[in-house]
Amino acid sequence: MSALIHREVLRRKTFAIISHPDAGKTTLTEKLLLYGGAIQLAGAVKAKKARAHAVSDWMEMERERGISIVSSVLQFPYGGRLLSLVDTPGHVDFSEDTYRAIMATDAAVMLLDCAKGVEAQTKKLFRVCKMRSLPIFTFVNKLDRPGREPFELVGEVEEVLGIGVYPITWPVFDGGGRFLGVYHRVERCVYLFEQVAHGAERAPVVRLELGSHAFDAALDPSVRKGLMDEVDLLDAAGDTLDPEKLASGKVTPMFFGSALTNFGLPQFLDAFIEMMPPPAPRLSDKGLVKADDDRFTAFVFKIQANMDRAHRDRMAFLRVCSGKYERGMKIRHVRLGREIRLTNPTQFLAQDRSVVDDGFAGDIMGVFDPGIFLIGDTLTDGDDLRYAPLPQFPPEHFARVVMIDPMKRKQLKKGIEQLAQEGSVQLFRPPEGREGEAIIGAVGELQFDVVRHRLNAEYGVDIRLEVLSYKLARWAEGEPLPLSRLDSMLFGYGALDVHSNPVVLFKGEWQLDSCAKNFPNTKFLELGVEARWARELEARGAGEA
Repeated sequence: MSALIHREVLRRKTFAIISHPDAGKTTLTEKLLLYGGAIQLAGAVKAKKARAHAVSDWMEMERERGISIVSSVLQFPYGGRLLSLVDTPGHVDFSEDTYRAIMATDAAVMLLDCAKGVEAQTKKLFRVCKMRSLPIFTFVNKLDRPGREPFELVGEVEEVLGIGVYPITWPVFDGGGRFLGVYHRVERCVYLFEQVAHGAERAPVVRLELGSHAFDAALDPSVRKGLMDEVDLLDAAGDTLDPEKLASGKVTPMFFGSALTNFGLPQFLDAFIEMMPPPAPRLSDKGLVKADDDRFTAFVFKIQANMDRAHRDRMAFLRVCSGKYERGMKIRHVRLGREIRLTNPTQFLAQDRSVVDDGFAGDIMGVFDPGIFLIGDTLTDGDDLRYAPLPQFPPEHFARVVMIDPMKRKQLKKGIEQLAQEGSVQLFRPPEGREGEAIIGAVGELQFDVVRHRLNAEYGVDIRLEVLSYKLARWAEGEPLPLSRLDSMLFGYGALDVHSNPVVLFKGEWQLDSCAKNFPNTKFLELGVEARWARELEARGAGEA
């Protein structure tokens, strides 16, 4: 069994794409599927209604707005390997969903707009990757449009993000600045592309050896000279791509191209699957668990309700961390302390599903959730262990949920609880014995629009959101607080989160300070109990890892 597990683990590559909004992430995702053979014709986010929507954006609201709102899982074979791409939201308001997706992957592709370089959301997501020491591959996109000088972009990544850069491919332009293709530093050759069908199909490409007659004939003398001068500058830098530094996220291979026209994409994908490391060991409360360990272990990193509107289903997404899953096997749900049977695990290409009979470390499987899973749950067929829970971002916006039709109370309760369990928003309930509507907290205001839309579309409930003046949420630890009386005492709003942990909502730092002075034996922390445990576990295992 160990030899089989080891062999299958080496085939798996699981990664996410991180970027600032509008850097071209969804387009790049589709083109990777195109070159992987998973789709034959790429759609476009801004396509006309008559054309296909982006395959990774299956939610109706995503199609209307042309942005990714939830992370979706895309699995496809390429070059004898099985790739699992977790496509994540690029919009800053949904960064918490992106964070959870990153926690389920083994590498990240950092996508940059060649004209804008390193932007705000890129920095934030990069810090998450760096915290996990994830290998990071950089793809500079939109070379078909005017942009900044490649050397300037290399310098910015090194200076702003504090990571070494090793360009694998380098852009080739004609005398008028038109993007022709890429020079491959490792292969020492040039790939020239031809644009066809607006990038919906694979771009024809010609491979030219550096210094060959064909190379000399294909490029003008001034273009050849400019390229060779840049190649000499790159080689003179003397940098090497240290595999250990790549594996720990200290240096990033950089690639140049255009996801829209497909220029430079196959060179990126071929190098990426060869250089990306296989699934790494995972830290648990019992130490590191290696990917080829015989024990089956997995954790839940995402829950999504109503993916299939016809069946009103709810799916839990599992990241397999070790061992082998076999269809129908009994697995222990560690948090609940009981055995369960996962009978129909599925793999995804956006909304398209296929039942799988087995799974290994690196695989992402969806299983039907009858309401027993929470984000961060650990599953195993061996002795109990717990993987680090997935921390939540502290909410910055708050609103009270007010139902318009009192007859829909049951549907509202179900809908808002399911959305909170998914992590779409954070839910705060009044303490026991106190009347009041639910309060939701969000990292970004656009999350409120998503909640309103999904409650209407998926649960048939219309709501009104009353924006509240609270600015901070702090979890209480230590001496119990009189939660139901805090509001009347002007010390904040006492509530319980979705895990029934005590939390206080404050209107500002001044109110937090006042409450802390009056309750000196209580700590007020930015993260909930589960999140704090995750941070402590990471700190405890840093040396071991």
